[in-house]
Formats: sequence, structure tokens, C-alpha cells
Amino acid sequence: MEKRAATNYHEHHGRRDSPIVVRSLQRRGDFATFLGLPRQFYHSDPHWIEPLQLERRQHLSRHNPLFEHLDWQGWVAWRGLRPIGRITAQLDHLHQQRHGDHTGYFGMLEAIDDAAAFEALTATAEDWLRQRGARRVSGPFNLSINDECGLLVEGFDCPPVFMMGHARPYYAHRLEEQGYSAVKELLAYWMPSAELSFTPSMRRLMARYQARIRVRPSSRERFAADMAALRDIFNDAWSENWGFVPFTTAEFRELGRNLRLFVAYDLIQIAEVDDVPVAFIVALPNINEAIRDLGGRLMPFGWMKLLWRLKVRYPLTGRIPLMGVAKRYQFSRLGPALALTLIAAIQEPVMTKGIRAVEMSWILEDNASMRNILENIGAEPYKRYRLYQKAL
Repeated sequence: MEKRAATNYHEHHGRRDSPIVVRSLQRRGDFATFLGLPRQFYHSDPHWIEPLQLERRQHLSRHNPLFEHLDWQGWVAWRGLRPIGRITAQLDHLHQQRHGDHTGYFGMLEAIDDAAAFEALTATAEDWLRQRGARRVSGPFNLSINDECGLLVEGFDCPPVFMMGHARPYYAHRLEEQGYSAVKELLAYWMPSAELSFTPSMRRLMARYQARIRVRPSSRERFAADMAALRDIFNDAWSENWGFVPFTTAEFRELGRNLRLFVAYDLIQIAEVDDVPVAFIVALPNINEAIRDLGGRLMPFGWMKLLWRLKVRYPLTGRIPLMGVAKRYQFSRLGPALALTLIAAIQEPVMTKGIRAVEMSWILEDNASMRNILENIGAEPYKRYRLYQKAL
């Protein structure tokens, strides 16, 4: 009887030396397994926050405008009847058109602490990319550079904010075992809202251009036009950044619909020079704070809790995920004046809503000018994410 019970256990959970089978998301139930798998790895991590399953399903649905220019495939790794990991591979045709470097992406990587699991998952993703002409793989991207990206390598002792990733500490080592090496470092900065301060030289710079810069919030009436302007500014401002892929009109329209649900108009501040929008900043309430105890589910009563927490109680933390200054001003004195003026403008609505601290993320480690601004106003780097690359 004991021997039969042990056999049943290993049939279900898989022996450590059992073969690993990596299966694409084709069979019934595979997609649910793929989405639910992180819960298996993070249930003992007090800092992990399970994303809303509805949001994850929408992100991966065919209705996501991202898939107008990006192809992807997902897999789950199995040992016996036990799922032990997952991964995706992506080819972004806009990236190829812009950079022409035959680079594919991997993403949404989760797995047990086992070299064989990481080897099976990464090899499967690499083969899929190689068959489609990729000569290099980079990631993690979930699913593009304009979504959640980078692997957390420092800052495991506090929860992630909205649309920023979490990870187990062993992930970096396991990836590096498979031949992946760091290509870019991304930093997240933490800024207590009330501690924002400007140096005398910063104040003089803002005062010098005060007459030329007009900052205003977005509004219900101007929202659609403002979203179009923000897309143009972002695509111009970030165009020289590493790995840049522009937002399409459809993608930014979808982003605008989502922002309208959760973000007050005064948390979108736009700077104009000579009546032309040239820079912007967006602050979000930290939705992760509001969903922390929902277990990824909105039904039956989770949606009521979320609505109350976002409309009545409001999160105490936030995130600044989007900021841009038109490229023609970036290397002039007006560029930092615009950035500082926008940061000053967003402080009041952030504090009025009771947001006590914000994460500013992500910032490339080698973006010295932006890091200098943030560190001089009192922000501190507290998390580090890493992007990896491997030749195929």
C-alpha cells in the first residue's frame, strides 16, 4: 500500500529525474495552467502580488493591438503531471523594421530552482526563434519593451508596483547558466512625495524658462487629443533609446482607455512651449496595492473591493511610468527645465490624493542625465532589473 501511494505521488508530481516535457499552449486547460503557474512558485513569498487573471488574459488575447506587429508562442514545462515552469518567445516586426538586427525576445519566465527546467524552457524558446530567422534572443519582455520588462536582480525585499516584475533570487543564476549575459541594467527609484526638493540651481533653471513653459493637466474634453500628443512626444523622445519600439496608434489608444479607468486627469501633466505640447508626465495609483489580497480574482466580490480602494480609500503609493521631453529640447537647457517643471507640477495632485510615495521606473542605468535629476531631487534607486541577451 505504501509503495503504491509513493508511485501515485511521483506520477502526479514527477520524480526529480523524470523527463521534462515542454508543451505549447494548445491543449484545453494549458492556458489556465500557464497563467496560474506563478502562484506555485511565490505562495511562500510575502512580497509577491498575484496579478489579476482577467488583466493577464486580456493582455494575451488576440484583441491586444500589440499582436498586430508581434508574433508569440507560450509553453509550459511538465515533469510527470506537474507543471514546473513556463516561458514565451516573441518576434516584434516593428523592432525588426527599426533595428534590423534579427533579435527575438523571451518573456514571462517562471520555473522551479532546477537547471534542467531552465534549460528545457530556454532551449524551446530559442528553437522557435531560430526557426523564424532570429540570430539573437533578448529579455525578459512581457511581451514587448513597452510592457513589463527586465528580470529583478536586486530589491526582493519589497513588493513590486503596478506593471513591474518580481522574481525569485535564483532566476538570474539559472539564466546565466544557460549562456545568457547582461546587456542592460534598469533601475527603479523611490521618492517620498513630501520629500521632493529642488536645488537652488534647479530652481533658477525653472525660473529662467517659466515664461516659455506652460503646464496643464489633461481633461475629459481634451483627453483624446492629449493621448495623440503624448504618443507623438513619447515616440520622438524615446526614439534613440536602446531597443526602442514605437507605440502604434492602436496601442496608445488602448493605453488611453486603460488610463481613463484608473487615472485622474490631473495625474497627466502636459508641458507646452509656444502653445505646442512638447513634454509630459503620467502618475498612476499603485493598483498592486489595491489587489494584493484578491488572489488574482475579481469575482465574486473582488471588483467591489478594487473599485472602493481606487475611488474612495485610494492607494498610498504610486508609480510614474511615462515621461518624455521632445528630442529637439533634450540637449538644450530647456530640456531639463521641462523635466523639472513637470516633476514639480505632478507633486501637488499626487499629494492631494494621499499618495505618500512614488516609484519612478524604469530608468536605464546609463541614462546619466535623468538619474542625476532624480537623485538631486531626493529619489533613491531601490530595485534593479536586468535585461539579458544570447547569440543563437
